[in-house]
Amino acid sequence: MTAENQKTVHVDLGDRSYDILIGPGLIAKAGREIVSRLKGRKVAVITDEHVAPHYLQPLAQSLEEQGIAIHPLTLPAGEKTKSFGHLISVTDHILASKIERNDAVIALGGGVIGDLTGFAAGIARRGTRFIQIPTSLLAQVDSSVGGKTGINSPHGKNLIGVFHQPDLVLADTDVLNTLSEREFRAGYAEVAKYGLIDKPDFFEWLERNWRDVFSGGPSRIEAIAISCQAKADVVAKDERENGLRALLNLGHTFGHALEAATQYDSSRLVHGEGVAIGMALAHQFSARMNLASPDLARRVEKHLIDVGLPISMGQIPGELPPAEVLMEAITQDKKVKGGKLTFILTRGLGQSFVADDVPASEVLSFLRDKRG
Repeated sequence: MTAENQKTVHVDLGDRSYDILIGPGLIAKAGREIVSRLKGRKVAVITDEHVAPHYLQPLAQSLEEQGIAIHPLTLPAGEKTKSFGHLISVTDHILASKIERNDAVIALGGGVIGDLTGFAAGIARRGTRFIQIPTSLLAQVDSSVGGKTGINSPHGKNLIGVFHQPDLVLADTDVLNTLSEREFRAGYAEVAKYGLIDKPDFFEWLERNWRDVFSGGPSRIEAIAISCQAKADVVAKDERENGLRALLNLGHTFGHALEAATQYDSSRLVHGEGVAIGMALAHQFSARMNLASPDLARRVEKHLIDVGLPISMGQIPGELPPAEVLMEAITQDKKVKGGKLTFILTRGLGQSFVADDVPASEVLSFLRDKRG
């Protein structure tokens, strides 16, 4: 791997700063990258049954070549793994493996494994070192960066967790070649999100270059690096989501409600698809509130359709609950403050903003119209 096809994004958080390495072949080089940063010589590796057959052995070999002992745990795949039961399993494994504070816990998997493992690493021994090796596009550009960890509750998604920053992120772009088209598209929704938040030039670049991103051309690494840098910049300014970082939730308020409505059934809806629908709805709602042009909403919809992502609730298989039930999920969202609804809306391409105190009556009427 040469410098030309690897990029490094630095997340500047003072004494908790870390690097995101992006490029091909990083799992094979993980041992060397980790040993240069790790004082201990033991790691607990948490993965799932989909990822383990492909990448656990190459990672183990890379670590063992550097004298690092590996203690793996393989969990079921899917959003339902982000539960208290599996959190207990992971923390028990970390403790049984006698992982100390100079050792590390590694998340080898997508966003579910990263969120769950990061939470466990954050509470085991009151905090252990944590390394992310994200194996999905969504995890590489979003959930592996920024230190937000957690599990789901029957009351909503990601409502239980802690902020626990990783010590290193290794985004091996080779692993994306084994993703299904559906998984890759779902991750791409988060890539497009960064353009729609505050990088209109990036969104326009994606409109021209998305095919190269999907086919694995040079644009893929570029898109991942730009996305990681965009998130790193926001996290450096607002680590604990007290203001600016809320913009990263564009599309997520609607999307999380839809995920809860499908009971996190990935056969019906995966996170990135929920975000895509949520971003379309956020732009439509912005137009409805006379904040942005309907032409912008149609432009966003067109791009999402072009790449194969859903844009409406009607595209979710099976029955959805009434609009009133979706509203209940929205009121449980972490972005609700003092009972007032907060949405990320937009005034134009790449002009997203935090809208406080959005009238619940307007949202409910909008959901009724879109729910049908």
